[in-house]
Parts: sequence; C-alpha cells; structure tokens
Amino acid sequence: MKNEKTYELVLTALFTAIIVIMAFTPLGYIPLVVINATVIHIPVILGALFLGPKKGAFLGFVFGLTSFINNTFKAATASAFVFSPVLAANVVGVSGIFKSTYICFVPRILVGIIPYFVYVLIHKLLKGEQKVWKIVINAAAAVILFISVRAFINRLMDNTGGMAGTVAGLILGIILFVVLTAAVGKKGAASTALAYAGLSGAFTNTLFVMSGIYILYKDAYANALGVAGDAVIDVIMGVVSFNGIVEAVVAAILIAGVGLVLTRMKPIKGLND
Repeated sequence: MKNEKTYELVLTALFTAIIVIMAFTPLGYIPLVVINATVIHIPVILGALFLGPKKGAFLGFVFGLTSFINNTFKAATASAFVFSPVLAANVVGVSGIFKSTYICFVPRILVGIIPYFVYVLIHKLLKGEQKVWKIVINAAAAVILFISVRAFINRLMDNTGGMAGTVAGLILGIILFVVLTAAVGKKGAASTALAYAGLSGAFTNTLFVMSGIYILYKDAYANALGVAGDAVIDVIMGVVSFNGIVEAVVAAILIAGVGLVLTRMKPIKGLND
C-alpha cells in the first residue's frame, strides 16, 4: 500500500511537470499544416486514467493554472481576458473575475474527471456480451474520423476539396470500423476505450470552454475579435467543428498509443482486468 501511494505520488509529480513544460514551451502543440493541435490535455487525461479522477482533477487544475498564467502575463491575443480573471476585471468589471475563473479552471478540471468514467463505461460495454454495443461504439468512432478527415482536408484545400475530403473520410472511416470490429479480446476493448477517453477529454475542454465564452462573454468576445455579436456563434462553431474535432482525434490516437504502453506497467485505476 505504501509503495502504491509513493508510486502514484511520483506519477502525479511527473504528469504535473509534463503539463508545465508543455504549457510554457512549444511542446504543448503539434503542427498539422493548417492547425496547431493542442496536446496539453494529454497528461491530464492519462493522469485521470492511471491515477483516478481525484488526482486527474488536480492535474486539470494545474492545466487551468498554466492557462491563467500564460494569458495574464503574455496576453498574446485580444481575447486572452476570457482565461484571465485579472484581465477580465479590467474589461467587464468584477463579474469578469468569476466568469474567467470558470472558463479557465472548470473545463480543465473536468478534463481530469470525465475521461476516466468514459473509459470505464466503454470498456465494460465492449467486454460485455451484447454485440450491438460494439457495433454502435465502433460506428460512432468511424463517423467521428470521417467528419475529422473531411474537415481537415477541406481546410487544407481552402474549402475546395469537398469530394476529396468526403471520399478520404469515408475510406478511413470504413477502415477504422473494420479494424475495431476485428479487434477482439482484452486489448481490443482497452485500446478502443482509451481512444474514447482521449476523445471525451479533448471534447470536454473544447465544448465547455467555447460554450462558456458564448454564454458569458458573447459581446466582449465579439469586440475583442472585431466581429458583430451575431457572428460570434459562427466563430465558435468553426472552432468546435474543426479545431475541436481534429484535436479530439489527435488525443484519441495519443491516449490509445501511450495508454496501452502504460497499462503494461500499471493498470487503469480502479479496474481489476
């Protein structure tokens, strides 16, 4: 028991260090030609899986804290105030302290909680006897990949590659569905569940942050971007439908790959199989 607690403490410190390094260096982003995919949430998701949701929430708080520091002291963009209670107080008044605290910390803390329960749920469904759940889960993964590939190619070709993106997305989606369906046994269930944990973690960050911006900062965000208030929803949907999906797929791939390696040394927290 003592060795287990020491091991988890060391692993928590390691993930914390990785988050800090990623946050303050270019290592937190993967250049993908038309987008720099954020991967700072990867150690948070891994921490949630291998250390449990409590320590995952702590790692999510660290992620939020680095975001607060970066946006407060660097303020690289005009909209940095949405992640900085200090800057927000100057932009919208005292209410901005609470609004930006929510946007900066709550979504990131949830990134350290939700993926764990998604993994447990998907893993149990895939290990169960009902094959219909396996088909549904695999089909959902294929659809997500199709949407991501299509959006990526369209952006790469300046929205002129609709048919190419659709065809490529369909082919890769079908291939993924076949591969996941063919994958049987413990490893197949574990890798698929890990991929969904990665997807859920990335989507949690994107959806909660962007919805928070729209609900709490619609007008101020529009002014910062120099667009009409009614255009904010289009900007946000663009981020969610492109950046969010691409980053989610990247997270799924990384979490599945790294997670399978780590499970050889340490099982997922709370699972006996």
